[in-house]
Amino acid sequence: MSSCCSPRGRDNHTPGIAAAPQIFSLSVPSAQIPARELSEHAPPQLAQPLHGDAHIPAGTFSMGDPFDEGYPADGETPVHEVAISAFSVSTTAVSNTEFAAFVDATGYRTESETYGTSAVFHLAVQADKADILGTAAGTPWWLNVRGADWAHPAGPRSHWEEIANHPVTQVSHTDALAYCAWAGRTLPTEAQWEYAARGGLAASRYPWGNELHGADSDGVAVHHCNIWQGTFPTENTCDDGYLTTAPVDSFKPNAYGLFQTSGNVWEWCADWFLPKYYKSCLAKGTVENPPGPTIGRGRVMRGGSYLCHDSYCNRYRLAARSSNSPESASGNLGFRTVAL
Repeated sequence: MSSCCSPRGRDNHTPGIAAAPQIFSLSVPSAQIPARELSEHAPPQLAQPLHGDAHIPAGTFSMGDPFDEGYPADGETPVHEVAISAFSVSTTAVSNTEFAAFVDATGYRTESETYGTSAVFHLAVQADKADILGTAAGTPWWLNVRGADWAHPAGPRSHWEEIANHPVTQVSHTDALAYCAWAGRTLPTEAQWEYAARGGLAASRYPWGNELHGADSDGVAVHHCNIWQGTFPTENTCDDGYLTTAPVDSFKPNAYGLFQTSGNVWEWCADWFLPKYYKSCLAKGTVENPPGPTIGRGRVMRGGSYLCHDSYCNRYRLAARSSNSPESASGNLGFRTVAL
């Protein structure tokens, strides 16, 4: 996996798969991390996300990469038919404001807070030099920063209130599930995510069509998503307006009303990640509401992030897939939710 996606920084507890090597020296061994429990005195659950839900009609679609542009190890092919029941999904990724409401209501502590460190992109760090504890192996643009967590996504000198309407980051898969349990929601399956992200467009590369950029009446490039411009990882020209995250409702939504299913932040899905899973789906013909494999190499991440660039990681395409261990977190990884 190209490590601009999200660095693997913690022990991998994926059933049936050998543990991935650690790239950070963490301050707290995983065995010492207590199980998270929601407060028994939590207030009533949120009825719906702050930015609302989109109703996604039932239908059948071709899941996977029809252009054969993906990384072979990601398992974006073969393209296979999937039938999805109707469901409702948040139009945006969960924002810092929404996650703060959860934390205020429950007293929940994220895994990054418990570990004491998390991964921050090198150009985004807001921390004293003493709080930068190391780099990811082979990818020095990822720094292990003490005090980086959801409330301080770029390090101790940053604060979520400065970017309240941006997506929450530095949250693990475990943290996302805890939020869902409180909100009475769930993470989307990978099939739900791709079906909704396509917005009804068949065999499309992006939520808006097949070309990355549009053009205005003067021929100036129009950006449809928040990804990297310039030379990765040293220079981002910020032609799309953002060095790191953008507000969750930036850019034009797709035809179903979903914002930023390409770029901005990676989004956790419910499924385990197994590259050969699509082959087993194809063998079954049209599969209905696939829940994903029962084992895998981490949990699925979808959508790409502000660090994606076609010179290094073109995973901002609709069919693109990636993964990380469930307890991992970084400054470009968030989630959206589905109504139960």
